[in-house]
Amino acid sequence: MKKILLVEDDPFLIEIYTAKLENAGFSVDVVSDGDMVINKMKEIKPDLVVLDIVLPNIDGWEILREIKRNEEFKDVKIVILSNLSEKEDVEKGIKEGADKYLIKSHYEPSQVVEEIEEVLNN
Repeated sequence: MKKILLVEDDPFLIEIYTAKLENAGFSVDVVSDGDMVINKMKEIKPDLVVLDIVLPNIDGWEILREIKRNEEFKDVKIVILSNLSEKEDVEKGIKEGADKYLIKSHYEPSQVVEEIEEVLNN
């Protein structure tokens, strides 16, 4: 079973995405605070991180850079799922090492699951 770490601070979205991902056969752990992500990754060793950008304490950009700097996480896939929809944000996310950048308002939760499955299968 593939492990996913969902990094999201909106309780409603946490509930929706956790249910959708678990129904698709994934093991899901959730972190809602940016400064807890790296410790949680070391603990559960996820296959993929679904990363919001706007988070308390440490934002998703810094988390993305930290993950990419850490040799221990070099094989972990990262899907950014954010409300930040400017072209510059999307380009920055990919340039910084995300495997995919999804804008929350452009995808239904089931489509997000499909995108995650695609990233994991590549």
